[in-house]
Amino acid sequence: MSNVKLAIIYYSSTGTNYQLAQWAAEGAAEVGAEVKILKVPELAPQSVIDSNPAWKNYTEEVALCVPTVSLEDLEWADAIIFSVPTRFGNMPSQMKQFLDTTGGLWFSGKLVNKVVSAMTSAQNPHGGQEATVLSLYTTMYHWGAIVAAPGYTDSSLFAAGGNPYGTSVTVDQDGKLVEDVQKVRAAVKHQAKRTVTIAGWVKKGSQ
Repeated sequence: MSNVKLAIIYYSSTGTNYQLAQWAAEGAAEVGAEVKILKVPELAPQSVIDSNPAWKNYTEEVALCVPTVSLEDLEWADAIIFSVPTRFGNMPSQMKQFLDTTGGLWFSGKLVNKVVSAMTSAQNPHGGQEATVLSLYTTMYHWGAIVAAPGYTDSSLFAAGGNPYGTSVTVDQDGKLVEDVQKVRAAVKHQAKRTVTIAGWVKKGSQ
């Protein structure tokens, strides 16, 4: 069994990436990881949130129950999976704002060799998913982290966006998955298991 500590850090407005985070936690737990699901702080004005019923419902009914990520969580983790929607082919400002606070950990070398992976969603199959995942990985390269992309290491990836950089899904205007839910779940769980497995190798090799 694994002794890897995994932080799943996400941003979600209507709940899609929260669901991806939950499936990742399932997969990681199946290979023995200790898992935390954590959200980044919301930055959007309340008036904007209130204008979207699904966003308003998620923030009032779901997000309040999820712990907010801290820098201490990054130190604690051996592996980190990020899950975010795409915003014009980039990560949301909420996630970027959090990552911009990690300079002290980076400077002191406390993020080196963290094993990281990422997932994303958009409203159409060519809505910037690949660019969004790669924008997250750019920060990770500066950390000195080890990127554990899923590649094409399992057939489930082809049924869930076919993105070798990280599971990516398409959602409709209500935030509902367009792809087959169970196939997406399988792809996310595979990605999480792969991330934990690689983190286990890294952790064992450094002891």
